[in-house]
Amino acid sequence: MTDRAQPDRVAWFRKMVEIRLFEEKVQELFMSGTIQGTTHLCQGQEAVSVGAITAMREGDVQTNTYRGHGEALALGMTPETAFAELMGKTTGCSGGVGGSMHLIDSSKGNLGANAIVGAGLPIAVGAAVSFQVQGRANVALTFFGDGATNIGTFHEALNMAAVWKAPVVFIIANNLYGEYSPLMTTTPIADLARRADPYAFPGIVVDGQDVDMVHAATVDAVERARRGEGPTLLEMKTYRYRGHSRSDPAKYRPDGELDAWKGRDPIEILGAKLASEGVLSAADQAAIRQELQAGIDAAADRAAAAPYPTLEETERYVYA
Repeated sequence: MTDRAQPDRVAWFRKMVEIRLFEEKVQELFMSGTIQGTTHLCQGQEAVSVGAITAMREGDVQTNTYRGHGEALALGMTPETAFAELMGKTTGCSGGVGGSMHLIDSSKGNLGANAIVGAGLPIAVGAAVSFQVQGRANVALTFFGDGATNIGTFHEALNMAAVWKAPVVFIIANNLYGEYSPLMTTTPIADLARRADPYAFPGIVVDGQDVDMVHAATVDAVERARRGEGPTLLEMKTYRYRGHSRSDPAKYRPDGELDAWKGRDPIEILGAKLASEGVLSAADQAAIRQELQAGIDAAADRAAAAPYPTLEETERYVYA
């Protein structure tokens, strides 16, 4: 994990580009029938995944949502492993039986994604409390969408974390839509960070398109948790470029909204900073994209060539 004093922002740029290209490839593979089922893509939200994950250190853990490919890759899952899981192949992280909504690798601190809205919050609180019981100076992060802040589990998790001062950081990826419903039609407040107020711990609004701001805010929250001061709620203002899932054309969005958000693309924001600082030129950035695209294509090809699990292998994971 990256140290706060010396962040490797070139590595952040590479990882954000990798996530973007991975998601575009997933869409391509879905349209060709190579990936079946459903997918929930995170183009536009890469700064949230990378900025927050790089605030973690060895032994920390996280949970995330079904839109969690970005977190899995940011935590070190290889594109080939992720592609294989999405394709249902034995070389996937769950042996091909989990799919897009269940990317997991506990060895890297990834306690997994959840198809159920908000299900990762109590899991993260449980992990945080276990750190307290074991006397470990570790922290749990949990990523979830704006829609999850309207369900009971959200409030139960925040209340429990507050009472026990659990070392957990709650991260809302507020992309303005809960599935197909605009936030303003389901929620009476614009800043969801205010939902921490009744539980007496900090709620902070963060520019989710700026990876530097995401990282700094998450580091502050993580350090607070490590000091035993309890949880923080971070609201990352961000946007998903594609619809809710593979079957959603997102026609409910107002004209111009998508283009306006693409005008603050997280990869372009970081790229412009690195270029202006003389760290990474536009030509360097283009070369990185080309290199990573070749790697993504090759990873997808290798995953596609892997075998499917046998019936006997899949039966091992069925409880009756």
